[in-house]
Amino acid sequence: MSDKVRVNLVRSTTRAPGREAFIPQMCAISARSRIKALSFTWHALLLFALLVGPTRAEPPLSIQQIAPGEYAHRGHDDIATRANRGDIANVGFIVGTRCVAVIDTGGTLAEGRALRQAVRKITPLPVCYVINTHMHPDHIFGNAAFVDDHPQFVGSVKLAQAEASRVENYLRALNRELGDIAEGSEIIGPTQTVDGSAMLDLGDRPLTLRTWQTAHTNNDLTVYDEKSGTLWTGDLLFVRCIPVVDGSVVGWLDDIARIKQMNPRHVVPGHGPLDPPWQQSLEAEEQYLAGLARDVREAIRRGATIQQAVDTVGLDQRDKWLLYEIYHRRNVTAAYAELEWEQ
Repeated sequence: MSDKVRVNLVRSTTRAPGREAFIPQMCAISARSRIKALSFTWHALLLFALLVGPTRAEPPLSIQQIAPGEYAHRGHDDIATRANRGDIANVGFIVGTRCVAVIDTGGTLAEGRALRQAVRKITPLPVCYVINTHMHPDHIFGNAAFVDDHPQFVGSVKLAQAEASRVENYLRALNRELGDIAEGSEIIGPTQTVDGSAMLDLGDRPLTLRTWQTAHTNNDLTVYDEKSGTLWTGDLLFVRCIPVVDGSVVGWLDDIARIKQMNPRHVVPGHGPLDPPWQQSLEAEEQYLAGLARDVREAIRRGATIQQAVDTVGLDQRDKWLLYEIYHRRNVTAAYAELEWEQ
């Protein structure tokens, strides 16, 4: 497989008249008329350009400084819609003395461009790394905005395969939900992978990257900035928004225990408020996942079907989490499929 996975969104184009159609018309009018016509066309195009401006400019994303050199943008607590423009994940960047590392890039090319503008407002230093914490569309579709910076695109050793196996579904959903807002979005796969742990240096700013056992996904990766003590968890931590199991509830609980041991000073979760009281937030997530596993195991022990489990497990969690109605039943289904054959 190629190191770089590129899949462009299908988009319609309008063809300008070919030279074959245009030249005969020009031959039928006088030289003076041709000059007037061209002059009018030029001025019309110039006026249009002045009114419309650059077609690819995006206003910078709003950002919050978490710690010196640490900047994050909070996404909307929602699913991707035209109203929120697919901006639902927390993304950001870290600035060293030599270069910048971007951590997740958002749900569209447009959001990626806006994130790049935010970087440029803070520093002229080059973007040397674009790090993806996992495969989900709201974290990766902005990657293409950074291609011209020629960074290393960094992710778990399992990221490329996970993206390749889902790319058609991701693009179809992106087009369906966002339409023209998603124009030009594509998947840019990793050019540098991490299996276990790796160190990146931004210049007086060492970052420790770590992969985890299957939890939220099978390609979760965290970024720890040693200088500020800031941990970027990706979607291993959801705050207020319900955790989404696209991997393993058992593995996720094990990973949470290990994250607690890291004891960071600051945390940027994948979704929800930036730099929350992380111990409390992690414990809330752990309680939800532990309760999910416990109740699904009990349903299986009773001989309940998967539908019966979906209809009964975790109903007491409804008022505790945003997006419960969208994702909780799916979580029960995933946990049942995982735990049904547990020894």
